[in-house]
Amino acid sequence: MKATSMPRIWLRARLSVANLLRDRRGVAATEFAVIVPIMLVMFFGTVEFSSGVAVDRKVTLVARTLSDLTSQSASAVNDAYLQNVFTASIAILTPYSPTPTKATLSEIYVDSNKIAKIQWSKAATIASGATQATLTASSRNAGDIITLPPALLVKQTYLIFSEVSYLYTPTVGYVMAKAGVTLSDVAYTRPRQVTCVIYITVPAGCPTP
Repeated sequence: MKATSMPRIWLRARLSVANLLRDRRGVAATEFAVIVPIMLVMFFGTVEFSSGVAVDRKVTLVARTLSDLTSQSASAVNDAYLQNVFTASIAILTPYSPTPTKATLSEIYVDSNKIAKIQWSKAATIASGATQATLTASSRNAGDIITLPPALLVKQTYLIFSEVSYLYTPTVGYVMAKAGVTLSDVAYTRPRQVTCVIYITVPAGCPTP
């Protein structure tokens, strides 16, 4: 048997290394395995963030609608009227679930000393699968002093004040907090057709200066 010379063995090894360096058959699969997780995180992050922004805009719209509908009342409001106003939130939040929604409507009076006080307040929540809002006791009480933006502190005037909060829970939860993010907004409007909007359970009516 003729022995293989060392130079020939070295040449073959050199050619094998060169062929290995030129081999690109597994590069695409490797790049795919590295890039896909990053792309998925970016994709789901974009979807969750976009949905969160959309819900936040709807929360703002709900706050404005609640105060606007209440301020348009031409007579005293009662629980049935306020319940219908709160129920409008369901349609506004569609196609998102309205279940985590909490809302409060209050009337504020700014006296001659520019002190803003709550006249009446009512809150509501929306139960899972409900077609109407459920009225609840408000955390604000008549007579409570409230801080307003300086531009709204006009003596002897009234304001309808709405507060809305919504717990946005992401579908995936890999990018945003799985427990959800609380979105909230407020809105102020002045009574349109009357001096003040009277709530029938409050016998005092519109306070005098």
